[in-house]
Amino acid sequence: MNKTFTITVDGVEHTLSADPTMPLLYALRNDLGKKGPKFGCGLAQCGACTVIHEGTAVRSCVFPVAAVTGNVRTLDGLGTADNPHPVQQAFIEEEAGQCEYCIGGWIMTATALLEKDPDRSDSEIREALAGLKCRCGTHMAILRAIKRAAGQMRS
Repeated sequence: MNKTFTITVDGVEHTLSADPTMPLLYALRNDLGKKGPKFGCGLAQCGACTVIHEGTAVRSCVFPVAAVTGNVRTLDGLGTADNPHPVQQAFIEEEAGQCEYCIGGWIMTATALLEKDPDRSDSEIREALAGLKCRCGTHMAILRAIKRAAGQMRS
């Protein structure tokens, strides 16, 4: 049975009618037209669907819409072409994306991590990124980009 939910996504409040168990990813893509979070595996194993919920990176493919209690940030609302978020800018500078299907999950995970504390060790960065998948193999460029972003966010 559908219920009415009011959720804030990228700073804009939305009201939608949905089954409480529906994954947030479906609401974001199908109801709100967000294209940043992608459907990858549907099992929270790849990270393509990652968004930031109340400062924490979550896999929206398994995060029920009923669990949304505060602001959700998506790649769509992170930065703009003219004013990218520091993590987005670092990914551009390091040319960290190849096919870019998964890159939103990496950017959102790194953003959540670095916004809490940009002074992260290599092992903390690697631990936060555990479970994210990139079939193109740009992992080293991704790590360089995250370190670059951390340096920019410290200043």
